[in-house]
Formats: sequence, structure tokens, C-alpha cells
Amino acid sequence: MKIGCFVLIFLSIGAVPCFVCWAQVSIPGATPASSPPPLPADPLGRETPRGTVLGFLNASRKADYETAKRYLDAPLGGARADTLARQLAVVLDRRLPARLNELSSKPEGSLYFPDRPDADLVGTIEDPDGAVDIVVQRVDRGKSESVWLFSKETLKAIPALYEDVNLVSVENALPAFLTQTKVAEIPLFQWLFVFVGLPVVYVLTGLLDGLVSPLAGRVWYRIRGQTDLKIVHIVPKPARLLLLALIIQWMVANLNLSLLTRQFCSSIAHVLTIAASVWVLLRLNAWGENLIRRRVEQRGVHGVVSIVRLARRTCDVLALFGGALILLSHFNLNVTAALAGLGVGGIAVALAAQKTLENVIGGISIVADRVVRVGDFFKIGATMGTVEYVGLRSTRIRTLDRSLVSIPNGQISNERLEDMSRRDKFWFHPTLSLRYETTAAQLRSVLEATNNLLLEHTHVERNSVRVRFLSFGSSSLDIDVFAYISVLDYADFLEIQEELLLRLMDAVQAAGTGMALPSQTTYLEGRLGSFSERRELRVPSRR
Repeated sequence: MKIGCFVLIFLSIGAVPCFVCWAQVSIPGATPASSPPPLPADPLGRETPRGTVLGFLNASRKADYETAKRYLDAPLGGARADTLARQLAVVLDRRLPARLNELSSKPEGSLYFPDRPDADLVGTIEDPDGAVDIVVQRVDRGKSESVWLFSKETLKAIPALYEDVNLVSVENALPAFLTQTKVAEIPLFQWLFVFVGLPVVYVLTGLLDGLVSPLAGRVWYRIRGQTDLKIVHIVPKPARLLLLALIIQWMVANLNLSLLTRQFCSSIAHVLTIAASVWVLLRLNAWGENLIRRRVEQRGVHGVVSIVRLARRTCDVLALFGGALILLSHFNLNVTAALAGLGVGGIAVALAAQKTLENVIGGISIVADRVVRVGDFFKIGATMGTVEYVGLRSTRIRTLDRSLVSIPNGQISNERLEDMSRRDKFWFHPTLSLRYETTAAQLRSVLEATNNLLLEHTHVERNSVRVRFLSFGSSSLDIDVFAYISVLDYADFLEIQEELLLRLMDAVQAAGTGMALPSQTTYLEGRLGSFSERRELRVPSRR
């Protein structure tokens, strides 16, 4: 549905230049809005090839052949000039290809002929005797004035082309009120063609798809041996637009229509073709996103979904923007300003959204490196909890007190991460603090019992076991216990650790000693007669 809305907006925007093309023909010397020249020195607008052709068509459409013959590089006197202008108007109207939007609006022309810089091509008319080029040529009229006129070689071929023209037009068969009534200088029948005829044909193609698709779906799934029937569209919506464009092109090629009508219909066909192509790209992007999303979800890489969605939206925007540029280029509108504005706007957006871009880039790096995964138990800075969602801008963590914390990805990329879910084993590292009254024999007994206890346990990694008398502490004899427990779950580790600690207590008690309490020794000195007495007092102290 969203794709259809995008394409509908695209078609609405694309229809505007089609109507603009007609408006340009109605104004002698009109030029595209993208490159407006200064006020023309020539009152007839003959300073550019486009101005000459459109000015001639406008004058001949009004039957003003007195003005029309001033666009010809021929003597202006006599009835022969009027006849030649009328014949040229008929030949152009019936046989010239609809490419008025491609005419050059530059004073120097398009330089189509490298060896003839003062000539420009209007179009080529196919004739049984060979193709005939319709050429306009720049003619000097004084020291500082030059105008574009239909060349002499073109005018020489016009009488022969006129003989082969079929003057019976399809438009003559329409009611007069459809061809003579105009809205915004556009005949009423063309408005009806766009807003009534094309929607009707589109609906008919939809009905065709509704009739054929169920039967084709059954055949397809029977061939594949599947029972779950799904709708297989034989004529999807983009294909309907392409079918409309093909129908319009067939009408332009086979029906005897006027030049302006053919130009109008051809522009509509190009708009439909561009819109259908953009629509196909949007649907391909959606299909690719769904395919990749299903595969990554099967592998458990949920964070990639956000990147895939961002890539799909970026491709959609590029497809729409590219289609708009192609559309503007087709109607000979300057896209340089749009591209320059896009570059400046992109820099402004990048500066304004610096933090957002930092978080997005951080999110992409997190997902690409697979540093943070959904379901893992993490400690990120001072936050500890289970990762519930990894997005492009932020990551959400469910903490131990069940609150939900959202951390920007830019901050995560700079923090120290501790993934507790990826431990391959747990470190068992208690310190046994025995009382100073412990004898060496008792100490050896505790060391031997502890070592045997760890080596005999099924979950303790034997190669990692290390039990050593470490040091004489300030208030205890310290034994360092070092071992790895081969379990993956933290709850299992706590259970095994509890069992080992209890058995270590049994080993200490069996050796006849006990755990030391933090304590200190205080010496008191007194003088009695001729001798001094020193007494030692041990005062236990709890920390």
C-alpha cells in the first residue's frame, strides 16, 4: 500500500510536465523553466531552435500563415510562401515524431551536426524514398542578430512529403465540443483521455489479472506439488502501467493524430514507463528485504534486520530520486540545480544530525561485528541486564530490577562491554584464610584435601587446578585456590561453587583448624621496679 501511494504521488508529479509541454507550444518562443533566457531580441522568439519550432506551430495552429512564413528561410512574398508554410505545418502535424521536449533551448543549438554548427535537427520523417531530416538553421540578420529558421533543404522536400500525408485525422471524427473546448489551452478530449480513459484501461487490466491469476496459481502449485495455494499475479500493478504505456505508444504509432496530441500522449507514456520502472524497483527492494530478513532471523541474527530495513529505505529513496531526475531530463528540464541543492542539503542535514548519524553508524558497526546480540546478558558501563532489542539508533536492555534502559549506540561503541552470556567456563577463585594457630601439618592437610577435591569433581577442569599456600597475611595464612568450572549457565556455576565451598569448609574442619577472623595484635609495656614486662593481647576485630 505504501509503495502504491509513492507511485501515485510520482504519477501526479510526472503529469505536470505533460501539461506544461502543451502550454509551451501555446506561447511563441517559450523556453523551459529551468533555463530562462533574457528577454528575446527577436519578437517571434526565433533565437533558439525550440522557440522557432514552437512559434511556427503556434502560428500555424491559429492559421496565421502570414506570421508562420517568417519562420522559413525562403522569400516571403507571394502566395507560394503561404502555401509552403501551410504544407510544412501539415507535414509536421501529421508526420513529425513527437520529440518537441528534446528541442534545444540554447542560442547555439544542440550541435547535433558536428560539421554544421549552425544547423540543428528537429526530427526525421520516414518516407518510402528515404528518411528526410527536418532541420532548422541559424541565419544572420545583420551585425548582431541571428535567428533560427527552417532550412532551405528542408523546405525543398516539403511538397513531396505533403503529397503522402493523409489529411483524415482521428481527431476529426470526434465531436467538435471535445476538440474545440479547451481547459488551460488543452483540448477537452485529452483531459478525458488522461483522467477517464487511462483509469478505465487500468481497471480492465486489473479485472484480467483477477480472472487469470487464480487459474495460473492452481496450475503453478500443482506443478510444484504444493497444497498451500497463494495468489500469483500474472499482471501485477507495475505491469499494468507498462501495458498502458504500450497501448499509448501503439496509438501514437498507428493512429493518425496531430503532433501536439502525439506529443501529449507520448509524454504520458514516458511518465507511465518511468513510474512503472520505479515501482518495480520498490517491489524488488521489498522482496529482497523480506528474503534477507527471513534468512537472518532463522540464523538468530536479529540485529541485521535494522540494517536491512535502512538499506531498503535508502534504495527506495534513491529509486524515487533517480526516477524524478530521469523524468525531469525527459522533459528537457535542468537537473544540475537539483543535484547541487541535494549536495548542499545533504551537508546541512549531516551537520544538523551529527549525533543521530553517530548512533546510526555505531549501530551498524555493532550489528556488523555482532558484538551485541539479542538475549545476551551484558554489562555496559554501569548497566547490567539482558539485551532485548538492537536498533540503528539505540539498544534496549532489561536490567535486573526489570526496568528497560535504552542506550545510544554511539555510547555503546565507546564503552567497555562485558558479555557474560558468552563465557565458555567460569573462574572458581576463592582464598582460604586460616588462623595463625594452624600448624604446618594441618596446612599441608588442607592443601592436599583441597587439591584432591577439585581434581575429583566432574565439572572442574583438571588442567586448571592450582592450590598453593600463598602468603602470611596480616591476620591469616592465605591459601590461593584456582580452577575453572566447565559449565555455560551462570546458575549452574553458582550451584557447583556452593557445593565446593561447603566441602572446603569440611576439609578445613577435618584438618583441625578453622577460618581466621580479621584481627590485630596490641603490645602493652609497663615498668615495675627494676624490670619491664611486655604482654601480648590479641583483639579480634570484625570488618
